[in-house]
Amino acid sequence: MPYLYRDLKPRSPALPSAACATHSSGKSYEELKQECLRRGVLFEDPDFPACDSSLFFSEKPPIPFIWKRPRDIVKDPQFILGGATRTDICQGDLGDCWLLAAIASLTLNKKTLSRVVPLDQNFGPDYAGIFHFQFWQHNEWLDVVIDDRLPTFNGRLVFLHSAECNEFWSALLEKAYAKLNSSYEALKGGSTIEAMEDFTGGVGETYEVKKAPDNFYEILEKALKRCSMVGCSIDTSSAAESEAKTPFGLIKGHAYSVTGIDEVSYRGRQVQLIRIRNPWGQVEWNGPWSDNSLEWRSVSPSEQRRLSQAAQDDGEFWMKFEDFKVHFDKVEICNLTPDALDDSTAHKWEVTIHQGSWVRGSTAGGCRNFLDTFWTNPQIKLHLTEKDDGQDECTFIAALMQKDRRKLKKLGAEMLTIGYSIYESPGRDGHLGKDFFRYHPSKARSKTYINLREVSNRFKLPPGDYILIPTTFEPHQEADFCLRIFSEKKAITEDLDQNVAIDLPEPITPTPNPEETEEEKLFKTLFEQISGKDMEISAEELEYVLSAVLKRTKNIRFKNLSLISCRNIISLMDTNGNGKLEFNEFKVFWEKMKKWINIFLQFDFDKSGSMSSYELRSALKAAGYQFSNYLLQLIVLRYSDEQFQIDFDDFLNCLIRLENASLYQPGNEYLKKSDLDARSFW
Repeated sequence: MPYLYRDLKPRSPALPSAACATHSSGKSYEELKQECLRRGVLFEDPDFPACDSSLFFSEKPPIPFIWKRPRDIVKDPQFILGGATRTDICQGDLGDCWLLAAIASLTLNKKTLSRVVPLDQNFGPDYAGIFHFQFWQHNEWLDVVIDDRLPTFNGRLVFLHSAECNEFWSALLEKAYAKLNSSYEALKGGSTIEAMEDFTGGVGETYEVKKAPDNFYEILEKALKRCSMVGCSIDTSSAAESEAKTPFGLIKGHAYSVTGIDEVSYRGRQVQLIRIRNPWGQVEWNGPWSDNSLEWRSVSPSEQRRLSQAAQDDGEFWMKFEDFKVHFDKVEICNLTPDALDDSTAHKWEVTIHQGSWVRGSTAGGCRNFLDTFWTNPQIKLHLTEKDDGQDECTFIAALMQKDRRKLKKLGAEMLTIGYSIYESPGRDGHLGKDFFRYHPSKARSKTYINLREVSNRFKLPPGDYILIPTTFEPHQEADFCLRIFSEKKAITEDLDQNVAIDLPEPITPTPNPEETEEEKLFKTLFEQISGKDMEISAEELEYVLSAVLKRTKNIRFKNLSLISCRNIISLMDTNGNGKLEFNEFKVFWEKMKKWINIFLQFDFDKSGSMSSYELRSALKAAGYQFSNYLLQLIVLRYSDEQFQIDFDDFLNCLIRLENASLYQPGNEYLKKSDLDARSFW
């Protein structure tokens, strides 16, 4: 389980030309602003009102907050004063240091900053109390509109604020991000890499400092030169250590920004330094190369100016890189391009995106520890066809992200523990079954299952076809996910679970049999008793016949066959259109029924009389149906119980509806539909 920073203190995908409007009115920022200017009113956002529900969902504000606009707080409010810099980010009484560390890193890249924080906003003549910011979410950019009412206490901002009391861009950015995630409270605790990705659409990678490669300094230097966003932190061994201050002035369990890396000439030798910033805007490292340390006395004033060294209590400090590796435990890098950590030659990375879902009872199979359901997870085929330049392998990054968990916090949702495994493809099409995973080990996997929003790892594999299985650790856990594949050379991905096909046997034409079987004699006697001399039965009579027969069938759990299902059976088998079932028509149906019973028994592995909904994919395939994950999820939702079990009557009802939906055509031919609509048998 990862540590999420919890405060106690009171790239490769091209950026799209326009972000999607998200306001409930359907209007863009500019339309809303012009409407306010025409009406002569200040914007009030109904989607994120100035009330307690926008602040907290599980607690009441500890103090009476008052929402105020910047003009009500200071006389001369400015959106940005003297440029947006990392010193504009000072933490307030909200535990979102992870977000603030990312914002501080954002200010180091002016181009990226101007995308997230549109710079043509101000408190000038066209002020209308409305501002907007743009964030990346699951492969699309969203434009988030807010009003400028901010929570205050005693006339001061409660949460994020600038060191300059009349500068408001950072406070408004925090509010927009809170709106994106449904409340300010939803921002408590998180990983810096999460916000970094939302600011860039880039791909994140995490390093354990104590296990970092020998060229770690060069890696960080290259990342910062390429405008990657970098954060760092110190682990805690218990909750009691959270926010604990070390003797050297560092804070455990706290998210810092890495804002610079350089070398300085010191007493005739070069010393590697790294610059760190505490988003509190205060509390700094007090060891060697700290603001007032003796080391700086041996560095020329021009070198100090080049390094922007100043002895100020602003939360930012230099430290020796060797000391950094001793005192810090984790570094998170968000690369605007996935090649940022490779050699100096820039590459054009190929990117593919897959959106999917884990749904209880059908595609939420859990990790490989749960073999019986693991195979039911979504499966993505990866074709690696081109080797890296001068190499025998193919490089790619797989990044699995669970969607909207922070937004769903107020409904009790937490980050799920997620990961993925990669298998060599057996060379056949279609969803791989349980036996494949029973006998074949994975070729690669994510480093660990962890409850972070995204799990990302870099791999080198020989050219070939592979199957990637994204999963939660435990089965039956539901979430939407986004899987991104970044490959150095062209790679092709294919969702194995999107094909829909119907392959049913030709309808049986009854042939006269001179000698009736015992089964036929039994049915015929029952038919005569119910139907009379015409040997035709209605839907009500069919319901009685089938229920009587099925209740005597061993090894299946049968409750009741509905009258609607019996009408569907007659609709399926009635060749002369009289709305009743003749004996020969019933005999044809009974052959189908016996096949379906055998399929049901085949997939009732524990012989309980019911079938696991996770086996429904295989059972339907045996009956001639191949469905996409979406259709399968709908079917499972309709026909399984709360324990993900399907009784025979539900299985039968499903097959009857499916066969009717397959459009039986005159001439005894089935129309094979590739776009079967689940609503036809819902």
